[in-house]
Amino acid sequence: MNWFTLSPEEWNAVRLSVKVATWAMFASLPLAIAVAMILARTNFWGKSLLNGLVHLPLVLPPVVTGYLLLLTFGRRGLAGAFLAEHFGLVFSFRWTGAALACAVMGFPLMVRAIRLSIETIDRKLEQAASTLGANPAWVFATVTLPLMLPGIIAGMILCFAKAMGEFGATITFVSNIPGETQTLPSAIYTFTQVPDGDANALRLTAVSVIISLVALVASEVLARRVGQRVAE
Repeated sequence: MNWFTLSPEEWNAVRLSVKVATWAMFASLPLAIAVAMILARTNFWGKSLLNGLVHLPLVLPPVVTGYLLLLTFGRRGLAGAFLAEHFGLVFSFRWTGAALACAVMGFPLMVRAIRLSIETIDRKLEQAASTLGANPAWVFATVTLPLMLPGIIAGMILCFAKAMGEFGATITFVSNIPGETQTLPSAIYTFTQVPDGDANALRLTAVSVIISLVALVASEVLARRVGQRVAE
């Protein structure tokens, strides 16, 4: 066996994992920014409850999260049936469902990174822009958002890395279908269950580690560069 050549099945798992993680990351981003702004800048009754709900996937067993997604977005679920009937959007046992599961699992990490970034922003800078006549939307676009960028980048990469490694919620919600929902973790699990599959599992493990490590290093470098530009 050539340790440096992936089989078509393994390449499919790698490509699908990157595709799912990318969609999960970008789909989570707008809502994550909005929720982070709410948690960082507002005080209201139920804020602690909202914060708890946002971070619930981090403490729930991933299988429970996947089962709840199946009940909600499955073909017979309330949201799943509505989306399938009116928009033709199906999540259960599709790669779109894998992306949804990964987005849910990575969402808390993205929100936390962005929220921490928002809380470090000097509100006087925003107030100065407002006193010069800028409306709130313009202040957000020209002052707040650039200052948030290091946190946004860090949150996006953390969500991506989490999505690349997600297994429990994904396999519970969309199963392990080669070419459709079999991501890297699912493929690794499959190889560990078959005779003489250890070498394949180890090879995909190395690929997963490399991709995640590159993503984390890229996050650190990009966040540092953006932070330096903002400071200038």
